Amino acid sequence: MRKGHYITLIAAVVLTAALYWGVNTVPPKQTDNQQQQAPEHNDGAQPMAIAPASVDSMLSAGKAALHEHAAEEIEALLSKAGTTGNKSEKASIYTEVAQVWQQHKQLPQAAYYFTEAAKLENSEKSLNFAARLNSELLRSAESASVRAWAAQQAIAAYEQSLELNPDNDTVKMALAAAYIDGTSQPMQGIQLLLGITREQPNHIQANLMLGQLSIRSGQMDKAQERFEKVLSIEPENTEALYFLAEVYKSKGNKQKAIELLEECKRIINNPSFSKEIDEYIKTFK
Repeated sequence: MRKGHYITLIAAVVLTAALYWGVNTVPPKQTDNQQQQAPEHNDGAQPMAIAPASVDSMLSAGKAALHEHAAEEIEALLSKAGTTGNKSEKASIYTEVAQVWQQHKQLPQAAYYFTEAAKLENSEKSLNFAARLNSELLRSAESASVRAWAAQQAIAAYEQSLELNPDNDTVKMALAAAYIDGTSQPMQGIQLLLGITREQPNHIQANLMLGQLSIRSGQMDKAQERFEKVLSIEPENTEALYFLAEVYKSKGNKQKAIELLEECKRIINNPSFSKEIDEYIKTFK
């Protein structure tokens, strides 16, 4: 993993970690029997289900924001698509429609037509491209209903992609993230990640993601196990070092947390990042 990747990733985490995890760092009390049966990372609370936006409502809202010539261009293309029974030709037309929406910064509508085109084309490349667009929308859309809709779109495209290549772990992890971050069924995503680590115990990214999910649910011992596993394979993995520091901080071992953060500074060796870490450490006291 490149150091530059972590400068961006961890610096962002430093700014938000105290707020993000501070509200949920203590796992709920359980009986011994419940602890034995509890699946990893399930904190007992299911996210509230949010009704996804409807395609019709999004397309109508998007059209209202378009210039007249763009709306006419889209109508003409869709009319053309309606006259062909050739999947490849229809996919190509839908891609053109998506590009018009994209040019006019109507991203949900663009994502919808890129996804429809990818489903018809049925290639890994097009499906993964469309799924990534929807995943980005899941993270960036202001409307909760649009985010829920984007999650559905991403999940459908990733699942179709996995039908073509069931062994693509990158797609499995992206699908897991869509379930976890965009639906009321996070355990489906967690089970995908656990499946990866059962087959590949040393899978770095899956272990990192499971560790972060353990932090979210307040299961600090499980998080520690995941991050220590990563560090046994990649001793200078700065993402694991940072999150393991969060675990130690939550457990009250601030000195160990500081040592791990100082190690992050040494490895990344970037003045801006070091400054952020130093400011963050000051909040420990």
